[in-house]
Amino acid sequence: MSGSIRLFVSEPLFAGAVIAPSAGQAHYLGSVMRRAVGDEIRLFNGQDGEWRARIDGIRKDKATLTVATPLRAQAPETDIWLVFAPLKRDATDLVVQKATELGVAALLPVFTERTNAGRVNLDRLAAIATEAAEQCERLSVPVLHPPVTLPALIAAWPMQRPLFVAMERADLPGLRACAGPAGLLVGPEGGFSHKDHEILMIDGKTSFVTLGPRVLRAETAAIVGLALLQAPSCG
Repeated sequence: MSGSIRLFVSEPLFAGAVIAPSAGQAHYLGSVMRRAVGDEIRLFNGQDGEWRARIDGIRKDKATLTVATPLRAQAPETDIWLVFAPLKRDATDLVVQKATELGVAALLPVFTERTNAGRVNLDRLAAIATEAAEQCERLSVPVLHPPVTLPALIAAWPMQRPLFVAMERADLPGLRACAGPAGLLVGPEGGFSHKDHEILMIDGKTSFVTLGPRVLRAETAAIVGLALLQAPSCG
């Protein structure tokens, strides 16, 4: 179906707007998906909803798109932030992809004492989040923050946003759905250190919770926690 491709763009979307997609997007449309002049695609920018657009020109790494008609209006989305300790590359990629699919508003990498990743490739993670948003049909791409240390994160954390810290091997309340703004903090492989725990305890901005009786991999814990925070009420 010619209109099934979705692309995220930064330009305003309105009827008659002419959009010049990035070189990578133009290559994807023409060389990968074999789209041609006259074919339709869908565009979104996180502000103006989703629009049908027509390809008016395409060659190699350049294309011209003309915005035609609106398809969906922008709507409020889940206001959940995921704070996660970077993992090995494939596992971090999975966390970003699945968190985007699950609707997080922001992604915040944090360096804890046991974090075993020395750096974060923000450009790569931004590309993964964008592709996931395009494929899962959400109308926005989560904000990706630069990594910070755990003390810096806690010091700057907004008081009006509850921060739930996923702990393992602990007798704690289970994580439940949260209707308002919220944050979920998932630690690294090996869990939080004693020093990390002290930082989280002293501040008073956090609530310690369990994700269940099993010890989960860090990437699994992020997915499970986000699902629980958004679980519909059964009663």
